[in-house]
Amino acid sequence: MPILTAPRFSFERPFGRESDSVCRVRAAWISDVHLGTRGANAGALLDFLREYEFETLYVVGDLIDIWQLRRGIYWPQQHNDVVQKILRKSRKGTRVVYIPGNHDDMLAKFYGAYGNITLQKHAIHRLADGRRMLIIHGHELDTVVQNIKWLAFAGDIGYQFLLSLNPAINFVRRRFGFGYWSLSAYAKKRVKDAVSFIGRFEEEVVHYAKKFSVDAVLCGHIHSAGIRQFGAVTYYNCGDWVESCSALVERQDGVVEIINFHPFSAGRNVPNRPTALTPTSISSG
Repeated sequence: MPILTAPRFSFERPFGRESDSVCRVRAAWISDVHLGTRGANAGALLDFLREYEFETLYVVGDLIDIWQLRRGIYWPQQHNDVVQKILRKSRKGTRVVYIPGNHDDMLAKFYGAYGNITLQKHAIHRLADGRRMLIIHGHELDTVVQNIKWLAFAGDIGYQFLLSLNPAINFVRRRFGFGYWSLSAYAKKRVKDAVSFIGRFEEEVVHYAKKFSVDAVLCGHIHSAGIRQFGAVTYYNCGDWVESCSALVERQDGVVEIINFHPFSAGRNVPNRPTALTPTSISSG
């Protein structure tokens, strides 16, 4: 097995990058954009798509929130711009792999290749260092989504309500000189059951990945970006574009980084300087 290269985190957004110094990477992964909702940070994603060029772009589910669009139409110009930008990249040669999630599951009816865009249930990506990575959205292993759909819908409504409070809270915080803070993220991380769920979810994803004989697995779904080591399998989560505004990118040497593009990032005026972080070693049980 190839030697595992320590993943790297980049928590600072590369603001101020000149248009002629676009960062070119082998691959990028985005998920949980939730276009069609007021919580989607489409502007931050557009910045990311403008500042990075990739050979392959993986859209790991929930690009469009069809659940929310069924409740009411909300589709500002920036949401349309995101779709157009992805289509434009595909026309210019970027291979786009779209893996539907639970909020855009109706797209699963259209699996197949459409020019440079492919819709498929899951994908296997070979990293530059030779490792094989399984890519799934992750809802397949969420017992609530799969077995108690009414509860998943109710939970989504509650989550959207908490998200709707974030702008007002942060308007007040900025007036007093405080940085960005997310009520919905705080609630998710502080509720004991939610923390336990995330831990179990990561373990289930890694256990599922072993069936494919891969060295790594990447997903989205839980809006919690991270890199963890479970025995011989590396777990990656590319986060979301509602709260963390994060993506995963693979550099030319195979190093995988988490990139943060949050509009209220503390490092918004600081050049991008990734810092190394050794993945946490966890027994998969």
